[in-house]
Amino acid sequence: MRLNRRSLRRLTAVRDWALWSLPRWLAVFVLTIVAVYVAAIGVAVPFTSFSEHDLILFGVLVGCTAIAIELAKKTGEPGHTAQDVQGVWEFPIAILLPPLFALLAPISRIAWQQWRVRRAPPHRRVFTSASMGLAYCAASLTFHGLSAALMPHAPGAWGHDLTWIVLVIFSALVNAGVNKTIILTAVRGTGPAVNIRAEFFGGEALYNDMAEIAIGVLVTYGVSGNPFLALAALPVVTLLQRSLRHAQLVTDSRADSKTGLLNAATWERESATEVARAVRTESPLAVALLDIDRFKAVNDTHGHLVGDQVLKEIAKTLNSLLRDYDLAGRFGGEEFAILLPQTRAVDAFRTAERVRASIAALNILVPGMSSAERVQVTVSIGVAALDAGSKRQLAELLAAADAAMYRAKACGRDQVQMISTTRGLSAITGTDRGSGGHQDAPSVFRRAQNS
Repeated sequence: MRLNRRSLRRLTAVRDWALWSLPRWLAVFVLTIVAVYVAAIGVAVPFTSFSEHDLILFGVLVGCTAIAIELAKKTGEPGHTAQDVQGVWEFPIAILLPPLFALLAPISRIAWQQWRVRRAPPHRRVFTSASMGLAYCAASLTFHGLSAALMPHAPGAWGHDLTWIVLVIFSALVNAGVNKTIILTAVRGTGPAVNIRAEFFGGEALYNDMAEIAIGVLVTYGVSGNPFLALAALPVVTLLQRSLRHAQLVTDSRADSKTGLLNAATWERESATEVARAVRTESPLAVALLDIDRFKAVNDTHGHLVGDQVLKEIAKTLNSLLRDYDLAGRFGGEEFAILLPQTRAVDAFRTAERVRASIAALNILVPGMSSAERVQVTVSIGVAALDAGSKRQLAELLAAADAAMYRAKACGRDQVQMISTTRGLSAITGTDRGSGGHQDAPSVFRRAQNS
């Protein structure tokens, strides 16, 4: 009976794993990667001989990984930085030691981070170890296979060194490619709204990858002659980690914490630059202000956490509909601002109408609520267009868009109203559901200035 109870408790514990909350295909993918990883270790063990030199080099590099993690922890680095640089220590293991060591290298680092830095669901840690281990193994097999075929034919000392460096760099690219492929597959399953291009292939991300590869190559070259030269690289790697953290802080300082869009100050600064450029080059441009209808009622009825979820869903909608060079920002509590460069008045209105319709069609399922309880919201949008040849500043466009937005509110909400600046500021009825007529330009603009 006691044994049956223990078995039942263990079975219940297994059923409670966070892994099973993932989509079925993603859970199968995670388990497959882990199974391949374990199988690779089992295959590699019989083919590996353990020399004293290999064990010392492995211990030194793994020790440097632990020291680097502790240094980052003591200097206040959070445990969830966008990218760490511990691969600088693990990549030399893949190049200089047999593939088994490459497979084992991430285990100690992930375990140390779980113990000393930040706890995460076990399946994530195991999956991370598996994906990195397989990537390092691919790099190790690539380097050892190609070096055995090419190095004996390298002409002279210079040719030998050049061939070695090319093979190391190529192996590093193989490592990065395998790891990113596995991780991106998982990311697409857990967060389909994640901006893959910006997170993994943006200019800053690629620069960081190249910097890590370059230092990894240098460390590999250094420790190939003297394992203890790895200790001399510790300050350099620490500086690289801090530089990556600085870049992340700069990015975070530009973004609104709840939505990930530009914050108000950054949006205004960058939009002012775009408006000045449009005026100088006589290019069309438009500004839109978007306000959530009756947002206070959402907060009062469902709570502020639900309100925050609504803001996030609207931000996702904007990101999915706007172009890469459009600027979207959170301009206030429930107000968003959009800048549309190279956009004529008629196209700006169409874009705003698509945004309005997409948001009205959202059925926001909030965590903790039943599937039948969904939140629906609408928005009122005011658009002001700076047509080619117009000489307006951002403040005037914002005032005009604000006036148009208030008119959309007054005309029944859930609609778009537009003001064009082709011949001064003149109001244009945005939808047939609205208002009933035009207003003269001076009165609209004065209301915008006073609002």
